[in-house]
Order: sequence, then C-alpha cells, then structure tokens
Amino acid sequence: MMNLTDILQDVNTNSSLPELELEGLCFDSREAKAGMVFFAIPGTRADGHDFLEQVAQAGCQVAIVEKEVEVKGLNCILVESSAEALAHAAHNFYDKPSEEVELIGITGTNGKTTTTTLLHQLFQALGEKCGLISTVVNKIGNEEIPSTHTTPDALSLAKLIRDMVNAGCTKVFMEVSSHAIDQRRTAALQFDVAGFTNITHDHLDYHNTFKEYLSVKKRLFDDLTKDAHALVNIDDKNGRVMVQNTKAKVHDYALKSPAEFKAKIIENNPSGLHLTIDNTEFWSSIIGGFNAYNLLCVYGVASILGVEKIELLTAMSQLKSVDGRFDHFNSETGITCIVDYAHTPDALQNVLETLNGFTQRGKIYTLVGCGGDRDKTKRPEMSSIAARMSDQAILTSDNPRTEDPQKILEDMQAGLDEMLQRKTLTIADRKEAIRTAILLAQPGDLVLIAGKGHEKYQDINGTKHPFDDRAIAKEMFNQLKK
Repeated sequence: MMNLTDILQDVNTNSSLPELELEGLCFDSREAKAGMVFFAIPGTRADGHDFLEQVAQAGCQVAIVEKEVEVKGLNCILVESSAEALAHAAHNFYDKPSEEVELIGITGTNGKTTTTTLLHQLFQALGEKCGLISTVVNKIGNEEIPSTHTTPDALSLAKLIRDMVNAGCTKVFMEVSSHAIDQRRTAALQFDVAGFTNITHDHLDYHNTFKEYLSVKKRLFDDLTKDAHALVNIDDKNGRVMVQNTKAKVHDYALKSPAEFKAKIIENNPSGLHLTIDNTEFWSSIIGGFNAYNLLCVYGVASILGVEKIELLTAMSQLKSVDGRFDHFNSETGITCIVDYAHTPDALQNVLETLNGFTQRGKIYTLVGCGGDRDKTKRPEMSSIAARMSDQAILTSDNPRTEDPQKILEDMQAGLDEMLQRKTLTIADRKEAIRTAILLAQPGDLVLIAGKGHEKYQDINGTKHPFDDRAIAKEMFNQLKK
C-alpha cells in the first residue's frame, strides 16, 4: 500500500489530492478494481479517457487524466501527460529502482540489441550479476524472461528493474526505442550512461518525418543529469547533434574520425574481426564491419564504467554473436547461410557491404521482405539495395500483419529498374523463397536471409504463426543431403 501523494511525487498537477492508501496502478481499464489508480492514456487505437465510467464501476476511486472530465465516484487528477505521470508513479510505486543500479541505455536505429546484449554478456563474464532489457529477451542474471516490446511499458519496466535489483543485479543494460522515449515510458528512469549507435531511415510510419525521429532520440540525452555520461558515435553525422543540449559528461567513439575511443579494422572475414582498439590489437569471432562499431560502443561504455583496458579487451575477445544478428552457419555442401534482423535500408546495406568485402566468396543470394503496417517509404529502397548489392535478390513476405503481402511486394518492386528486375525473383511464400535461394546456391556461395533474425514467428492478420528462418534453412540443407 502507498499513499497517493507519494505515488504522485514529481508529477505536476493543480488538482488537490485525496488522502488515500492505494495498492496498485493500471492503465488498462480491464485491470481496474478497488484500490487501484487508473491512468487514462490516449493511444493510437484507444483513449483511456473513454473508459472512465467503466473504471469507476469497477471500484477505482482515482484516475489520472489529461482532459477536464467529471465522473461520479471518481477523483480525476488532471496532469499535462498521463503517460509521463504513469512513468513517475510506477517508479515511485516500486521505490525508484533505477536509482539502486547502474542503468545503461542504448538508443539508435541499428545496433541496440547487439550492443546491450554484448554488454550484458561482458559484465556477467566479469563476475557481476546484471539485468538485460532487449528486443530479443529480458534477463535477470542468466534467467530469461520473454520480451514482447523493445522497451516495455512504464509499469512493467519499473517492476522489472525492481525485480532485477531484488535479485542482486548491479547493472541493467537496456535498449531504449524511439517509441518508448516518445511515449515517455522511460521518463522517470535515472540513466548513468546513455549510448548512441547511429540514426537512419526507420519508423517514419510513426514519427512522420526524420527530423521528428531525430528529436525524439535526442530527448534521451537532453534528459540526462550532470552526473551521467553520454557516449555517441561521431562517424554518424547526427552523433554530435544528440548531445548538443545534454548536461551529462560527453564521450565519443569512431572508426573514421578522431575520438576518445577509437578503433580501426585490420581484417574482416568470415572467421571474425581483427581490430585495433585504442592502439591495441584485438580479435573477435563476431563478424561484420558494422559490428566493429557495436564492439567499440561496448568498449566505450565499459571503460566509462571503470573496467581496466587489458581486462576489458581480454573479456571482449570471448564475446559471442547475438541470436539473429549476423547468425551464420554452413551446409555440408559448403554454402554459407546468414540470418540477420536487418530490416532497414542502412542495416541491409551494412550487412551486404560486409559480405561483398569478404575476400573469398562465391555469389551472394539475398532474400528480403518488408513488414506490413509499417513505414512504406523504405520498401523500394530495401529491394534496390538487395538487388544492387547481390548477385540474385529474392523478394518475399516478412510480417505482412494486416496488409496484403502482394501489395507490399509491389511497393518493393517499384524500386527496381529494368536491369535490377532481371536479377530479382519475387516469391511471396517465405518458406518457398528460402528453399529457392538454397537450391540456387552452389558451394562457396552466401545466402542472406534478412529481416526477421531472432523472430520465431510470422505475423499474418493478427496471428503469429510459428516460423524460424534459421530452422527452415537448416531443414532445406538437410533435404539437399538426401
């Protein structure tokens, strides 16, 4: 139980607060009951204000609203943002857990999952119990908790970090998505370090313009305190923009520019990356030039957190690749298959640049699709990159969601000129597309299956059907042996 005044600490309101002891918070009207505070949050599909009568009938005495309303039996507390109020209330309700750990947030278009997962893997290897909040999975130490969003809602987030603190975690590494920042899910969290990987074309179905997308990402750094640290990739032209208004101490990293944390690629091949980091040679089994940035970000964060250089590089050399991120395996016939989450133009280009940069390789077959109900403007760009940078591109279905898969493919085909069309196949059935790519490939060739990575499903009309790119590719390889 907690007093309403304590729950709403740091929440600005002109409403008078009744003296009430309350036992929980909710923002879903179906969970409302006596003893709960209900937060009426406007959403893209529904507005919590439309359910206030239902909430009152369920026994709730208090609702946090951002519209002037009156409902019999319900104390409606007016705030500027119900979503931000929920973030602060959840943080208060769970006794401000982010202040009891070192909280590290990583944001950017690409590299968030890899960087946070590698940081968690690194510090666990260094002997610390740590938490992980990511697209793929949440972890308390080594215990896995299924993940449904890149960044959970504010209430789940506060509870999860409290559970991590109670379990003895000293550090928490989390992906911070633009949606979460915009919806103020992270507004109350006290970050010790915030890292920026890069920013490219993505989520314009939600943010409308790239400028808006950029400003939302920047807000994470704007909100840092003077005791926090900001680490940015300055090879990205917007890296310095991120920290223009931050109060935090600023650090930078780069492969191409002078920076506090500097790396250089010596060799990049199918067996791994050979780098120098701060003038010290380093080898990693993790593949891909783009992963040099992810590893350097890991190095920068760990250095800021006080890990000594040689101990750090030694531990980093043992890090393993992340599920669904440049996940590669070979068939007995000598075909290499790469499963990667690349679902933005920049990510796809980075992966294909790495494959094209391998000194010993055959042809590259790239299978790619685009998600339904998402940013349509990137569809022609994705197909163009796949066709230009591969010997053969196969356009197929990704997660069509509520859209017609054929219409998505037509949008993708619009990015192909006559020459690119000649080296592109279109196969809507993703399993058949994977089968075709593997049948076309010869020993020494590379097959890239892009877009879904770690996902073990295909989302079609609201139903998630079991679908695992890696498992299906291996099934096809096994069939070829017979």
